[in-house]
Amino acid sequence: MTSPLATATVRANGIDLHVTEAGSGPLVVLLHGFPELGASWRHQLQALAAAGYHAVAPDQRGYGGSSAPVGVGAYGIHDLVGDVVGLIDAYGVDRAVVVGHDWGAPVAWHTALLAPARVAGVAGLSVPYVPRPPAPPTAIWRRRLGDVWFYILYFQEPGVAEADLGRDPARTLRRMYGGLAGGHPPGDPSAVVRDGRGLVERLPEIEDLPAWLDRDDFEASVAAFTRTGFTGALNWYRNFDANWERTAELDGARIAVPAAFVVGAEDPVLAFTPTDDIGRWVPDLRVHRVVDGAGHWVNQERPAEVNAALLELLGGLDLAG
Repeated sequence: MTSPLATATVRANGIDLHVTEAGSGPLVVLLHGFPELGASWRHQLQALAAAGYHAVAPDQRGYGGSSAPVGVGAYGIHDLVGDVVGLIDAYGVDRAVVVGHDWGAPVAWHTALLAPARVAGVAGLSVPYVPRPPAPPTAIWRRRLGDVWFYILYFQEPGVAEADLGRDPARTLRRMYGGLAGGHPPGDPSAVVRDGRGLVERLPEIEDLPAWLDRDDFEASVAAFTRTGFTGALNWYRNFDANWERTAELDGARIAVPAAFVVGAEDPVLAFTPTDDIGRWVPDLRVHRVVDGAGHWVNQERPAEVNAALLELLGGLDLAG
């Protein structure tokens, strides 16, 4: 049975968050990644609502219908975690299960680290929990990668990536959603050569949308990013070093709450973020799924498998009170 989706504007942590939600019961907060919106969780919203949960998916700060504060410093990890805690507060509950995909995953993991009393369980999709590194992340990447082009370093200079991605949002999103999905041919080795190209030119041209992406949903995303641009979303990446500097207390920290991790077997993130050591840092990892044939957009590409993994985690939690 399909559960109806509703939208609302919720005041949280001093900003307005546009949310898509469904169902009633224990609260499950779903955090999207880059470049997506809360509606990317449409399949999970319906499945969780049908299973007796109140599922809420905000457009995170800087995205879609939510507030986009001015300045890079407004997009640090404490601000992002504060939005999640503020959302839990706004719904009048003590705890929630927090689920994140792509950039939403680090926000979910850090909510479990920084506000463990508010998190009954946590799940990350695509991006595993990675412990705090020994040095600022951009310094590590520059040292290790040398002359290799890397998109996160490309995103660091304000204005450059905005112009690239914003020149034709439909082309940008079509290439990103299609080119990083499962079943696509391996990437061109020249995509990591420093040759003056931006991100969009390095992604494969996609003539049509992937079968899992409805055209209406795609057009809604295009309209949103055409309206907002990409600055707010890119500012998240520009806080990697500041986040490192402000979280010294998390050095060596482990995720203490019950957890799940789901990743597509063809997700390109696996090339630079290995998952072999996840059990060391997430000792109560109750669900670990690698979805064959899925790429980066695993919750949209393979919703049945993702829904099953989330419901398995939820089914083992004490969510009373």
